[in-house]
Parts: sequence; structure tokens; C-alpha cells
Amino acid sequence: MDLHLIPGAVATPEERAAIDAVLSTPHPAPAPGTSHPAPAPSTQHPAPATQGAARALLLPALHAAQARVGWISEGALNHICERLSVPPAEAYGVASFYSMFSMKPRPPSIVHVCDDIACRVNGAEALCHDLEQQIGKAGEPSTDGRTMWVRSPCLGQCERAPAVLFQMAGAGRADRTLTGATAATVVAAMRDNVHGVGPTGKPDVYADPSRLLRRVGVANPESLQDYRAHGGYEALKRAFALGTAGVIREVADSRLVGRGGALFPTGRKWDAVARAAARPHFMVCNADESEPGTFKDRVLMEEDPFAVIEAMTIAAFATDCERGYIYIRGEYPLATGRLLGALAQARTAGLLGERVMDTSFRFDIELRRGAGAYICGEETALFNSIEGFRGEPRNKPPFPVESGLFGKPTVVNNVETLVNVLDVVRDGGAAFAATGTEQSTGTKLFCVSGCAVRPGVYEVPFGITLKALIARAGGVRDGRPLQAVLLGGAAGMFVTPDELDFPLTLEGARAAGATLGSGVVMLFDDRVDLRDIIMRIAEFFRHESCGQCVPCRVGTVRQEEAIHRLAAPDKGNSGVALDIALIDDLGQAMRDASICGLGQTASSAVQSAIRKLRVFG
Repeated sequence: MDLHLIPGAVATPEERAAIDAVLSTPHPAPAPGTSHPAPAPSTQHPAPATQGAARALLLPALHAAQARVGWISEGALNHICERLSVPPAEAYGVASFYSMFSMKPRPPSIVHVCDDIACRVNGAEALCHDLEQQIGKAGEPSTDGRTMWVRSPCLGQCERAPAVLFQMAGAGRADRTLTGATAATVVAAMRDNVHGVGPTGKPDVYADPSRLLRRVGVANPESLQDYRAHGGYEALKRAFALGTAGVIREVADSRLVGRGGALFPTGRKWDAVARAAARPHFMVCNADESEPGTFKDRVLMEEDPFAVIEAMTIAAFATDCERGYIYIRGEYPLATGRLLGALAQARTAGLLGERVMDTSFRFDIELRRGAGAYICGEETALFNSIEGFRGEPRNKPPFPVESGLFGKPTVVNNVETLVNVLDVVRDGGAAFAATGTEQSTGTKLFCVSGCAVRPGVYEVPFGITLKALIARAGGVRDGRPLQAVLLGGAAGMFVTPDELDFPLTLEGARAAGATLGSGVVMLFDDRVDLRDIIMRIAEFFRHESCGQCVPCRVGTVRQEEAIHRLAAPDKGNSGVALDIALIDDLGQAMRDASICGLGQTASSAVQSAIRKLRVFG
């Protein structure tokens, strides 16, 4: 196969070593005028025996090159392409898709400063201003050429805003996050050249009852022994006793629905994959939690990583999967490190591998790290990303239960949904369904942030009112009046202060014309400029659109342009009416014709703010 490699581009020894370490089998440097031998199979990242298996290692290889020198050079791209038999033009298309990768030289330390909505109301703009004064403009290297700061979409640290991610390149260096950031703490971290990933302190969680969060802040998240001492792996033991059909029956009886926003019945999804004749089956945990204002899955992965692994193992057992993937967003270094440690301990203890818990069941999990693309939270875009393609959504049908990852039947659930399964299997579906309401069973995690007195993750039974949840969070800080609540994230909608008495259930939100989405509850007091918030939401969707379909690619741009016009001073009433009508038309077109949920929901919050809050008059 003629790959059409980039002429004259050769990887440095450092780049070659980093890439080969990920792909497992080192290759010697080629002699002048020669090329590498055929790529060897990987053992560190064992790929399934399917067509395109080698290409599925493209994302880890790109991460390795980026992490070693801070960018992906043409030489590194050539080396990756030779190893994986991928044409450089296609590999470039994949690498350039992700915001955390750079195809041009840049400093080895990149400081991503979140300026999204939760951080925005907690001082992000002032932080950016101070950094510009002390370091220089965003996107420009520091005077010593070692560091550069850039503005970033939501980093998933909303309860501790403002947040910063240090993306560190070089041997022995790793990404880390800084929360409650100030210019002084950012500059100090840059000056001290801080290495590695560090905990951000005690997690801000509040639970009544405490089910999903019962081990958070109690059990050591880095100890399998401590996890088992707090009830870990009791559910998997019972799953083996129930058998595959018994597990699916309990999940169906629980009436558990997906917690990522789609609300699909989990038992029905598992049953469809279990019955699928095509083999192999795959189990995927969607941990690409990128919705602005959402951080519940991050807390579960950081503080209870073994629970995620045990729940995935139960799902795989019930649906006859031998291979699982955790697709985690690239901005979560602490969660990534703890999950990798948990996976290693589980393998050593015989809880993953050829004979799980000394049974005939075989199952293992690979962690796949994203690289900064909100769209990869859409399940089919996620599959493409794992397979080594651009993270663009696929048309449905076929649905993942029929043709998902590598074209095979795939069960995909998000982190919160999976962790619920532990209670379902251990205590029974009927016991689980006794909490909540008829249509909304169990407890729900809500991410409270913005201007709340006590931001954090709240676990509550379905049925509590939005007003009561806000009261649990202490209400609005400084005793200020509440101006609005963003419910469900940037893809959700705004709720006014006189609309807070509806129950937080699927049916309650639907009756109120709202959506629970990913569980975002973001408070805005009377000092917040909602025009600025709406413009940031519109900018977010324009930036994150993958551009594959015309309604979303064009609609998000035109929506942002219209909002900027609406926010312009001295705009006449006739102009306001025309732009609001245009936004309504764009929203309808995107809902009707976009391939995936990004375009279908890109106007939801914007339109609700215009209609209910009268932000533009």
C-alpha cells in the first residue's frame, strides 16, 4: 500500500520512542531511502480482531506524539502512519479535528483557561485579563517560549470555578488541573513547572439518600481492598449467580433509564445487544462528559473508579461482551490516572481478564482518551473516534445495538447510568424502583454551580422540586436575587424564578417544557449579564459543531451572528424582531435536519432566554 508519506519528514528519536512505547513493538530508525517494516500488532493496546483494528490505535499514538514534544510534527505523523498503515492525509484529518492536538510547533506547556459559562460567572474574564497583563495575549508564547495560555471551553470543574488545565509535554510530565484559580496561582504553577496530576481536594458532594455517592470521600479511590471493604464486587458476585437473563430482568424491572440525557430504557438496550446474532459484542462506557456545567461523572470516576469498572463488567456479562472501552474526555487527567490504576489492580486480582472471578467469563477494558471534542459525547461520533476516524456522528439507523463499534452490536452507557446498575443487581430491580416515581426511578445526580452558595454534586431522589434542590444548595450566594436557572446545560433551557416548583422527574420536566439533560442546575444572580452568557453559549455550539451536516454547520454560525447583532447598542426594534425571527427559523431547521443532538439542541437555551427572559428586549 502506497501511503504517500510526507516527503523528507522523519520523526525524532524522542517522538519515535514515545509512539513505539504506545504501539508496543519498537522499530529501528530507517536507513536513508528506506521505510519501516510492516506494523507489528500491539500488546499494550490490544485491538479487536476486526477490519481496521490497527487504525484503532491512531488516537493513542497521536496522544503519545503530542505528549512527548507538545505538538504532532510531520515526521511523527509519518512514523505513526507507517506503523498503522494509515495515509498521512487521513491521519492529519483526524489529528486536526481535536482541539487538544496541535499540528504546528508550540510551547511544551499550554495553559487552558476555562471561560465558559460556570467559570464566566465566577471570575474567568477577570482572570483572563490579569493573565494578559502579566504573561501576554492568549495564544502567544511567553517570552521564554516555554508556555502559552489559551481560552478554553468548559473543563468540567464547574463547582470549583474558575478552572485551568495545564497540558504538559515532555518525558515524565503529565497534565494537571488547577481550580479556584487566580492569576497568582497560575503564574506560580507555570514558574514552578509543576509536574503530574494532583487531587483538587475533598469532593463537593451532598447526598440524601447516599447511594451512588456513598463511597465518595469515604473509601480510598486508589485501593481495591478498600473498595471491596465498602461493598465492592458484591454486585458482580450476585450477577454471576443470577445469570445473564436474570441480570437483564432485574435491570428491566428497575425501569432504569439512561442518565446522559437520551433517557432510553437500559434493560431494553441490554436485551437487544444480548440477543444480537452478530459477534463480537462490545461494551462502551461514555465518559466524554463535555456538556458545560456537567461534572458528576468526573466525580464518580475520580472518587469511585472501581465502581465504574465493576458496573461495566456486569453489563458485559449480561450482554455477552468480551471487550470494553472507557472513552474519557481528555481534560480529565485525575480521573484518567485513577481509572488506569483501578484497571491494573482489577486485572491483577482476577477481576478482569481470561477468568473473571474464577468463572468462565472473559472480559477486559481499555481506556481511550479523547482530545477535546464535545461532539464525541454523541455515541456514534465516539465510535468513530475509537476506530481512528474523525469524531463525526453517523446516521441512525442502524442503531448501536445492531451496528455500533467496529460495526458490531454495542451497548453504550454513560458513567452515572452504569454505577446505578450496582444497586439494581445487588438489591433487585423492584427495590431500586421503589425510590423516585413511576416513570423516574432511583436517585439522580445534579450538578449545581454558578452563583450557588454550595456548588457541587447533589444526589436526590427523583421527585424533589427544583426549588427544594436550590434550597439544599444554600440558595443564591450573598443573598442576591435569582435572575434565572440554566437547566440541562448549554443544550438545555432557562427557567425563570417563578417556575421553580415543578418536580425534577422526566415527566415533571416534560410537563414544564424543560429538560433535565445531563443534570446541570446553574444559578445566575441579578448581577450576571445574561446577554454575555447567551453569546458564550452560541459561540460554544458554533465552535463545537463538527461541520459534517449543513443545518448545524451553517445554522450555528448564523445563530451566533444574529445574537451579536441583537447585543449591539442602538439596535432598532424592527431589527430585533427580524433577528429573533431568524433565530427561530434557524432553530427549527437545525432541530429538523441536523444529524445529531448537537445541532438539534444548539438553539434550545438561546431561544428560551429570548422568549422567557427577554434578554434582548
